[in-house]
Amino acid sequence: MIAYATIGTNDLERAKGFYDKVMEPLGGKRTFGFERMQFYGAEGPAMLAINTPYNGEPATPGNGSMFGLPAASREAADAAHAAAIEAGGRCEGPPGQRMDGFYGAYFRDLDGNKLCVFYTGV
Repeated sequence: MIAYATIGTNDLERAKGFYDKVMEPLGGKRTFGFERMQFYGAEGPAMLAINTPYNGEPATPGNGSMFGLPAASREAADAAHAAAIEAGGRCEGPPGQRMDGFYGAYFRDLDGNKLCVFYTGV
């Protein structure tokens, strides 16, 4: 189980604005934060955080890394994907059925990190 994951950013204030918009259709909101990090959460213990790297080096997206954000419905996945694109993110795969029981929408955030908003209902 994962309790939280962190995504690096080079501009925390800009990233907060982006993730505020993406998390809203998913029921997520800011939970706690400090100078170089902001956590987001919804129901349950799992959280996603955006942060500037501790070592002071530039944040870079991981090669092969992707973060999955669960949605309560296809419509919520669509709305989060649309919010990401409207906020300056880049589409990496439009919303759609990927396989039986998995509906996903892919995008990259402002720093190039790849995310998938998904719904696993029927």
